[in-house]
Amino acid sequence: MRITRVLARAMLAAGFLLGAAGAHAAGYPERPVKWVVPFPPGGAMDAIARTLAEAMGRKLGTSFIVENRPGAGGNIGASTVARAAPDGYTIMIAANGMAVNPALYHDMNYDPQKDFAPISLLAIVPNVLVTNPQRNDVHSVADVIAQAKAKPGRYTYASAGVGTSIHLAGELFASMAQVDMLHVPYKGSGPAMADLLGGQVDYMFDSITSAKPHILAGKLRALAVTPSKRSSALPDVPTVAEAGLPGYELLPWFGAFAPAGTPPEIVQKLNTSMREAMADPKVKDTLDSIGAEPVGSTPDELRAHLAKETSQWAVLVKERGIKIQ
Repeated sequence: MRITRVLARAMLAAGFLLGAAGAHAAGYPERPVKWVVPFPPGGAMDAIARTLAEAMGRKLGTSFIVENRPGAGGNIGASTVARAAPDGYTIMIAANGMAVNPALYHDMNYDPQKDFAPISLLAIVPNVLVTNPQRNDVHSVADVIAQAKAKPGRYTYASAGVGTSIHLAGELFASMAQVDMLHVPYKGSGPAMADLLGGQVDYMFDSITSAKPHILAGKLRALAVTPSKRSSALPDVPTVAEAGLPGYELLPWFGAFAPAGTPPEIVQKLNTSMREAMADPKVKDTLDSIGAEPVGSTPDELRAHLAKETSQWAVLVKERGIKIQ
C-alpha cells in the first residue's frame, strides 16, 4: 500500500509538472528571447539571425535580441547556450562548425549532440572559389588544379580560421584534386578577404554573402561554387564538380538550437515561427540578397543532419591531419 501511495504521488507530481510545462508553452514567449550568434557581426550567420529575429519578433509579439559571443571556433557561444536555462529564452544559430569542432577540439565542455535541442535547419549559403584577376590569371577549376600540380606548395588559399567551412572547402578540394596548397588561416573572413584583394594570398572559398559584391565589381573572379548544384545568387558560375572536380560537394548550413531539456512545445513553437518567417516574401528577398537559400526542417531532421555531418567531417579532419594551431 505504501509503495502504491508513493507511486500515485509521483504520478500526480509528474502530471502537475507536465501541466505547468504546457501552460508555460501556451503563454510563450512572455519576455524577450536572446539569440546567440557565436561569431562576430557582419557575416552570413549574423545576417541570417538578425533577419529572422526581426520577422519572428513580429509574429510572436516579442523581441528576439541578437547577441554576438565569438571565439574558439564558435565554442564560447555554444557553451554559453548549452548552460542556459532550458526555457526557450536563449537560443543559438550554428553552422558546420557545430559538426566539425568535436574532431578538432579535445577539451570542449559541451556535447553538440547531447546538450542541445535542435529547432530547425534555417538556410544554406554556398561558398564560392574566388581569385584576384589582377594577380592571378586563371579562369577555371581545371586551371587551378594544373597550376597547383605544376608548383606544389606554392599557391595559397585563405580562410576565416581552422575548421570553418571556408577552410574545409579548401581541404576537401586539395584532397580530391590531390594537390598541395598552403592554407593561410585568419581571424575572420574580413581580414582574409582583405589580403586576397591585396594579392597576399591566391585563392579563397569564401561565402557568397561576402564575395558577391567584389565579384560584381570585378575585383574578384568567381571560378566555381561548392554545392552540387549552381547557386541562384551566381547562376552563371559552375559548380566545382562541373568545372573540373567531379564528385566535389560542400554545402555550408545554418541551424537553430536551444538548450537540451527545452520543452518540446516551446521547441515546436519556435520551429513553426522560424519556418513561417522563412516563407515571408520580404525575408526571402533579404536572404536571397545575401546568397542565402532558406530551407526549414523538423527538429528531428536537423538532429539527423548534425549527426551525419559530424561523422563525415571527422573522417576528413583525420585524413588531412587538421589541428587547431
